[in-house]
Amino acid sequence: MLGGLDIIVVALVAFVVLVLVAGIKTVPQGYRHTVERFGRYTRTLEPGLNLIVPFIDRIGAKMNVMEQVLDVPTQEVITKDNASVSADAVAFYQVLNAAEAAYQVANLESAILNLTMTNIRSVMGSMDLDELLSNRDTINDRLLRVVDEAVGPWGIKVTRVEIKDIQPPKDLVDAMARQMKAEREKRALVLEAEGARNAQILRAEGSKQSAILQAEGQREAAFRDAEARERLAEAEAKATHMVSEAIAAGDVQAINYFVAQKYTEAVTAIGTASNSKIVLMPMEASALIGSLGGIGAIAREVFGEAGAVASPRPRPSGPSVGQRPQPPAERV
Repeated sequence: MLGGLDIIVVALVAFVVLVLVAGIKTVPQGYRHTVERFGRYTRTLEPGLNLIVPFIDRIGAKMNVMEQVLDVPTQEVITKDNASVSADAVAFYQVLNAAEAAYQVANLESAILNLTMTNIRSVMGSMDLDELLSNRDTINDRLLRVVDEAVGPWGIKVTRVEIKDIQPPKDLVDAMARQMKAEREKRALVLEAEGARNAQILRAEGSKQSAILQAEGQREAAFRDAEARERLAEAEAKATHMVSEAIAAGDVQAINYFVAQKYTEAVTAIGTASNSKIVLMPMEASALIGSLGGIGAIAREVFGEAGAVASPRPRPSGPSVGQRPQPPAERV
């Protein structure tokens, strides 16, 4: 049997073990433990091995300081233009101060949840339906700013608030679909009308440019035609002047040349007329030969005897001088 001393030793060892268990505390990573002395907060234990005063200090709250997610349930929201929509969201928060999160608010998750739901209705209710559906980033930013400012005294940091889904009523969705279809049809009609107008403008511009170029071409042609007629008139006047000077000097051959030229031009004009089929006209061979002789004489005077020899005069084949030839019928 154990004696009295042995019992005292065993009791002392048990007391030491109990003291050690009560005074040594281990905090896992990602958590913070608050220490209370007689019910009053004294300090916060960091992750790892920590010592407290046995039987005087105790662990108060074990706070998770890792980032946590909070699912916000679906709720009905009335927009600024009186449209009813259903919206749900998700919020991410993190405990920065374990003491404040433990002692400044009761039921932390419920408080954050209700605060987020209230601000969702407030923020989304101040916007029109079209703005609500097209500006989710703006809604998220406003929610994050408002909720984070509200939970600041609790030692909480809201890192993100995201709207997961916004569901308008089915009849409203159908109306929006019809509106979108009508808007797109209107845009198509406007684009088609603009295309037709631009095509007409381009065709009108092309016709205008064509008319301008055609008018400029006609003006250039008329100018060149007038210039050609002017030069021809100048040449004709110069030739007439030279013939007049030759006649004034007593050169009879010049008269023969002038008459032969006009005679030949008249015959050519009669022969090339578009409305003439058969022309019967008297022609005296001796007169034509005399005109050709005058042309040859003038050529000899201009080019010299060498030119005259190079171009011998043709012998007339007709009746002798003194006989009146019969007027032949000439087909032109």
